[in-house]
Parts: sequence; C-alpha cells; structure tokens
Amino acid sequence: MAQERAAPLRLGSTAPDFQTDSSNGPISFHEFIGNNWTILFSHPDDFTPICTTELGAFAKLEPEFTARGVKMIGLSANGTESHHAWIKDIDEVNGSKLTFPIISDPDRKIAYLYDMVDYQDTTNVDSKGLALTIRSVFIIDPNKKIRLILSYPASTGRNTAEVLRVVDALQTTDKHGVTTPINWLPGDDVVVPPPVSTEDAQKKFGEVRTVKPYLRFTNINKKD
Repeated sequence: MAQERAAPLRLGSTAPDFQTDSSNGPISFHEFIGNNWTILFSHPDDFTPICTTELGAFAKLEPEFTARGVKMIGLSANGTESHHAWIKDIDEVNGSKLTFPIISDPDRKIAYLYDMVDYQDTTNVDSKGLALTIRSVFIIDPNKKIRLILSYPASTGRNTAEVLRVVDALQTTDKHGVTTPINWLPGDDVVVPPPVSTEDAQKKFGEVRTVKPYLRFTNINKKD
C-alpha cells in the first residue's frame, strides 16, 4: 500500500509523538524527550557506508551533546536485530561506543510522519520497492517544538560540528534574547535583535558596537 505524505512539519511545529521499537527497547517519543533538547536524525539503511561513519561520529560526540542537555536518537529503515548487528560494525569501524537508541522503521511509518523521504530520487528504495529515508535532522526543544530541520540526500554525509554549533546557537538565543550571525561559534559576538533598543541592550550586555542601525553586535561573554 502506498504511503501518503503527512502534514508538513515546520519550525515551531510540535514534534509528532510515536511509539516504536528501537535498539534500546520500546520508545514513546515524547516520553523519551522529557524535558530535554533532542536530536532525531534518520539514516537510509543499515550496513551502509555513509551511515556507518555518521553514527560513529555522533557517538563520539555524545558527551558534548549530553553536556548541553541534549539527547540523541537515530532512525534507520530496518528492524531491531539488524540495528544490534550494525552497531557492532559501527563501533568497530569508528572506535566508538554507541549508546543512544536507533529507531526501527522497516515500514517507514515514522519516516513518512516526519517527511524523511526523498520524492525525487526514485532509486533510493529497498529490495521491496519501499522508499529509503534520506538524512534528516530535527532539533527539538524541551517544549517538544521543532527548532531546526536539515535534509541531506542519501549520498551526502552530514557535519556533526554544524549540528553541535546550531544547538549552541539555539540555546544561546533562548537564554540571552540575542541572535547569532554567520558562522557564529560560542564566544563570538552576537547580534542585538532589531526590536531591542541600543539603550536597553547596553543596560543588559554592556558595550554595543553599531555597524548599521539595524546591525548591532555585543558579546555576552564580556564582563564590565
């Protein structure tokens, strides 16, 4: 039976809840999120080369995400037993110790729920003709709102440093009421949002550097 596209997910949408099996046992997604930030990322298939490198890299960075209050959960279009065998390969190849769950989605229910399917590449299918998932990334906040969506084709591996950078940016903007410019990294200057007056920004942050009336920088890490 052909799957139908779910309603589109946008930034600010509530992440759909679901119940499924995973490499760590049964998962109820909203319960899994709890009061944490969460990264949900999909993989086309078990025992595939790019996915193996990605999951190993994310596993190695898990302490960095955990330090930021972020949980990770993967998804691949295979069953749990396949995931268990694949994790052994992942750890062997990358020298990692993968502990976060990988969702089992052989019937693509969750893939279609989160629109993790490539509608252009008709060759990205399994032996049964079911569409394989693309490389989607969803960053979800503790209120279960989707804050970022990234979609890569199956042929292109992701950048773990960029995912971590975006988490830092989102958490910084939420905490301090600022925005972050191009290529921002923790410690760099941030941007004062246009609705905030320069006077109010100076009271809150101290020095404000005005480049244009609409482009003002400050540094939240500097102290008077």
